[in-house]
Amino acid sequence: MKRILVAYDGSDPAKQAFSLALDLAAKYGAELFVMAVARPPEFGNEVETEAVMDNSKKHYRQVLKPLHGVAEAAKCSAHFEVVVGHPADQIVRHAESWQADLIVVGHRGHTFFERWLVGSVAKHVIDHASCAVLVAR
Repeated sequence: MKRILVAYDGSDPAKQAFSLALDLAAKYGAELFVMAVARPPEFGNEVETEAVMDNSKKHYRQVLKPLHGVAEAAKCSAHFEVVVGHPADQIVRHAESWQADLIVVGHRGHTFFERWLVGSVAKHVIDHASCAVLVAR
């Protein structure tokens, strides 16, 4: 295992996924690619959409900031990026372009409805990724 991609949004499941991915990267001497995905608004004019996206990207940069030190303390080679788009599509796309050996995502939801509603990102990644996918609980 040489490259691990972890999706991170600051949620508790994402924190678990990051911790697991960091442990694996340290164990295998793998590079870690940590990405956050800013989702564009469904509608709005161009100026509003651009402002929302700028704020969202700034937010995710701040969310990722503390992880830099954690990865450095673990002596792990880590790369951080904020991208724009649908989370599942961007995770799969970036894993392929980065030639990741493993994608680590967090699991969300405890009830059937919660799993259906917010677990769709993990499910889409599992269904479409060209590499192994690990879902952290």
